[in-house]
Amino acid sequence: MKQLKIKDNYLLLKNWWETIDLTNYEKSFLNREIISFNQQLLRLKEKKIRIGAYGKSGVGKSSVLNSLLKKDIFKTDIINGTTREIHSEEWTLKDQRLNSLELLDSPGFDFCNIKFPKKVYSCIKHSDLILFIVSGDLNRNELSEISSFIKDGKKIIIILNKVDLFNKNELKEIIENIKFKLPKDLNIPIIINDEKRLQNYLTKIINQYGEILLTLNSLQLADKLFLQIKEQRFKRKQKLAQSTIGKYSTLKASAVALNPFILFDVAGSFALDTALISELSKIYGLNLRGESTRKIFKNISINNLFLGITQVGVNTSFNLIKKVILLAAPFTNGLSLLPYGPIAIIQAAIAIYSTQILGKLAAKEIYTKSKVTGKDPSQIIQNIILTEPEIFNHINIYFSNRNLNNNFVSFMP
Repeated sequence: MKQLKIKDNYLLLKNWWETIDLTNYEKSFLNREIISFNQQLLRLKEKKIRIGAYGKSGVGKSSVLNSLLKKDIFKTDIINGTTREIHSEEWTLKDQRLNSLELLDSPGFDFCNIKFPKKVYSCIKHSDLILFIVSGDLNRNELSEISSFIKDGKKIIIILNKVDLFNKNELKEIIENIKFKLPKDLNIPIIINDEKRLQNYLTKIINQYGEILLTLNSLQLADKLFLQIKEQRFKRKQKLAQSTIGKYSTLKASAVALNPFILFDVAGSFALDTALISELSKIYGLNLRGESTRKIFKNISINNLFLGITQVGVNTSFNLIKKVILLAAPFTNGLSLLPYGPIAIIQAAIAIYSTQILGKLAAKEIYTKSKVTGKDPSQIIQNIILTEPEIFNHINIYFSNRNLNNNFVSFMP
């Protein structure tokens, strides 16, 4: 396996972040996300992996962590809901390349009297590895929580606790039921909380994959922040983009309606379309210049060839008619000029419609293809060579949901 160099990726992310020019509004609006990312960046620098224990009340999250620590650090009680806020403790492993391991104990997600519930969920969600503790078959709420983590691209290990309550056959049936309810393509590990077995399994996973899990989680947090920055810029610039598209629609409509010369009409429309794309990229502040603008126009032209052919064909036909009308005017005492106005209006309407479509398609291309600055985090993740699909297949789920959830239709111009 190709090992990720934490120092190199830390410097890459640090430089990426320092070159992003955020407005005061963006800093304020995304303050919580920026703080979370910077905290993760610091953990990456310090090579400090975070492992969060999560589950419903009474499954024994604290006792599982205590068994790993071999100390009664986290408070336990026979009464459910003993833990009401996040608690953390350092965990030391032998032959560990990481500098530090942090275990997080959390309240049960179904417990009502939780201090700072958003903070609790955020801490667990931003963990590099999640130990989802259960004490029997998965119920609907537990499955919902696991599904949420999976969609968010988190690496999960399910730990079956309180196994002394079941005989061998019952235990086997519970494990089979849990496997049946989980996504088949993820192969989420289900580990019985036997002290030695669990300790050995986690030690192996962390020693072998801890650095990569820490790095990937840092990149994912950066990518999520990157998408939020782009989305906010799109939302805030929506009206200005609409106004710009309207301006260029008017310009093209006027040029097409008044001009009887075909070649000038086509060349002028192309120039206006190119200028529109360039103007939209400036509006969104997404570093789209020169070659990128030409590539986007080329992609739009190829993808909408029919639209372009139709527009050119109709305009060519109308321009020929207009030219004939103008030439015939002296011989008809001007009567042939009567259709000139309606034809020009139809051409103008086509020009407006096609420019609006082009503007929306350009905005979509700019959103999907452009970068806030430099190489965005998703590209870094995709460039990583991963040869252990059972460990890292959650990344594929992350990218699938990333593309699905970032639907920009609602804030398109």
